[in-house]
Amino acid sequence: MILAAGRGERMRPLTDHTPKPLLPVGGKPLIVWHIEALARAGIRDIVINHAWLGEVLEAALGDGARWGVSIAWSREGEPLETAGGIATALPLLGSEPFVAINGDIHADFPLERLIAAAKGLDADRQAHLVLIPYPGHKAGAALALDDEARVRVALGAPYTFSGLAAYHPALFKGVPPHQKHPLLPVFASAGAAGRIRGEVHAGAWTDVGTPERLAELDRQLASTGQTSTQH
Repeated sequence: MILAAGRGERMRPLTDHTPKPLLPVGGKPLIVWHIEALARAGIRDIVINHAWLGEVLEAALGDGARWGVSIAWSREGEPLETAGGIATALPLLGSEPFVAINGDIHADFPLERLIAAAKGLDADRQAHLVLIPYPGHKAGAALALDDEARVRVALGAPYTFSGLAAYHPALFKGVPPHQKHPLLPVFASAGAAGRIRGEVHAGAWTDVGTPERLAELDRQLASTGQTSTQH
């Protein structure tokens, strides 16, 4: 699943008429980097949720055939936040573990690792999160990782969530569909119960949350010569 329902308030005015996932970086829309990476990793069925300017996103990406994938759309109308969006999309995702990516990040983490992690999830081990060292700018919840790779929410912990994860549908069992629901309470309760594992990514990662970070990522991709064959 690619999570693409955010309004992108911090990206305005760029997102006033263009969905945030369609903003160009490195010569193509941000979300296309994810679609290409998923296709290269062997994933063919992709669910994408949307709210703001969703019809524009659907018109641009279609059914995914040009990338060799099949896209199913989870239409929210109003953004439901991350957990609410995933819970609403579960009928499209099915009963097996799945990989999820925030549509507004860019990273060089190998998705094959997430696919392998997903295969090890069950009703007791419900998530595998990719963590990053807490960045200098405002980020998400602080997360701790112990010696047994268990993840929990902990104030002042050295890591945060990268937006890359593998989930078992059981993680969202208590989240009502079609209602707003943030991800943090889900992480907090499942982490406290020992149901979340994770690993730290030390490679490239960008939260494309502001026009300045979008421009900086564009410069980085240009300087490294990355193309559509790379993620």
